[in-house]
Amino acid sequence: MLERMRASCSLAAQCLVMIGPHIKAGITTDDIDKLVHQWIVAKDAYPSPLNYRPGGATRPYPKSVCTSVNEVVCHGIPGKRVLKTGDIVNVDVTTYFQGYHGDTSATFYVGEPAETTRRLVETCRLALEAGIAQVKHDGRIFDIGAAIQEFAEARGFSVVRDYVGHGVGREFHMSPQIPHYKPEAGSNLKNMRMRAGMVFTIEPMINIGTYECEILEDDWTVVTADRSLSAQFEHTLLVTRSGCEVLTSRPGVLVNSEDKTWNELGKLSTSAAFSAREQAAQAG
Repeated sequence: MLERMRASCSLAAQCLVMIGPHIKAGITTDDIDKLVHQWIVAKDAYPSPLNYRPGGATRPYPKSVCTSVNEVVCHGIPGKRVLKTGDIVNVDVTTYFQGYHGDTSATFYVGEPAETTRRLVETCRLALEAGIAQVKHDGRIFDIGAAIQEFAEARGFSVVRDYVGHGVGREFHMSPQIPHYKPEAGSNLKNMRMRAGMVFTIEPMINIGTYECEILEDDWTVVTADRSLSAQFEHTLLVTRSGCEVLTSRPGVLVNSEDKTWNELGKLSTSAAFSAREQAAQAG
């Protein structure tokens, strides 16, 4: 079971690395969808979002990947929207391979970002790092969200409450839920413990303005209520006795996301880019 899960997660991570160089002004989000779809099916896998219809959904998701641009928090449906210099876009890839789902996402820069945009994205990147650092056998799920919220709010940003991390494996979405904020007093999650062998995602969505969201008429696209910018990063993790294994750890650096001299990188969430920077520094 675990080796198959690793294989699916590895495939999702590779797909995310593949798409990085294609993120540039002039490309449409539908172009991204086609590239991701073709790459995944060429690996004898299936794009999990395509025709996915969870309980309560009024219609299935119509594309193979989620592309969330600027004010879109998550579940953006690829279409005719053209990326422009200064935009940010989250590409959320999930592969179904050998009976298991591997789920990961990253926010990419389209050209040179504004300073506020850069601060938002880099804060979100490190917020994921802060959350991953809390993952360990017998640790509290509460502590993941607390670490993310405290880090993001200290930098002046807000954390989305309506969408959370989740268990993943044979099913796309399953228990447990992983909030990216401190659960309310009395919540069962306050004392819920992680156990070795658990597999789940951490995927904080961080906004410049309010944390409140709205769903558009397509019943999928989630946007910030005030239409301010939102960023997201996501990994799938395996809880171990000594901490965790990042199952969607990437084999290379994400071009147009973590290849900038000013990126704020973490050893846990951006291992390839972090190592590349360390090696460059040692080389002189």
